[in-house]
Amino acid sequence: MINLSGVSKVYKTETGTYHKVLSDVSFDIAPGEKIAVIGRNGAGKSTLVRLIAGMELPSSGTIRRSMSVSWPVGLNGALANGMTGNDNIRMICRLYGKPFRETQAMVDDFAQLGKWMSEPMTTFSAGMRARLNFALSLAVDFDCYLVDEIIAVGDQRFQRRCQEELFEKRADRSLVLASHIPDHIRHYCSRAVIVHRGRAKEFDDLELAIEIYNDL
Repeated sequence: MINLSGVSKVYKTETGTYHKVLSDVSFDIAPGEKIAVIGRNGAGKSTLVRLIAGMELPSSGTIRRSMSVSWPVGLNGALANGMTGNDNIRMICRLYGKPFRETQAMVDDFAQLGKWMSEPMTTFSAGMRARLNFALSLAVDFDCYLVDEIIAVGDQRFQRRCQEELFEKRADRSLVLASHIPDHIRHYCSRAVIVHRGRAKEFDDLELAIEIYNDL
């Protein structure tokens, strides 16, 4: 279970003023549950995903986790751009206690980046970084995956493998999908949270959530 209770996030701007991105957000994520986080650009959905991951701390409120949570796949949160692809694999293996050679073989097979894995990630395209990020998250095997539109990245082969690994082989895992694509929300999720003007509202009815989102 992941429980968010009264979560708010405030950033200090360069001018010294404060900008509240999220205000009093509360909801639960149960084991195996698939939740869509919907919001327009700038609504705060990516900030919410980072908070759930633990990459950032809330300004107020609490987030309690009783299951392992991935970094936000699609936000490159786990990767160090100054390191090579293989060095990033080594870093993740050390952090999560995974065998390097076995993990490297799995990532190579999934991401299909070949010789680029020996190059600094500053030379990677956005799609290449996304493929490596996704492959590494699957290598760790979390209880809950946080996904930010990664399903739309890559060629058809990569997208099919993403769907197979995440939605078929790991169908029992929880998922938080930050998206604004109705077909993805309908296909992958059973419940939605709309983020609008810093507030979050839960919906058990996906069609109603999509309708309200389209009217924002």
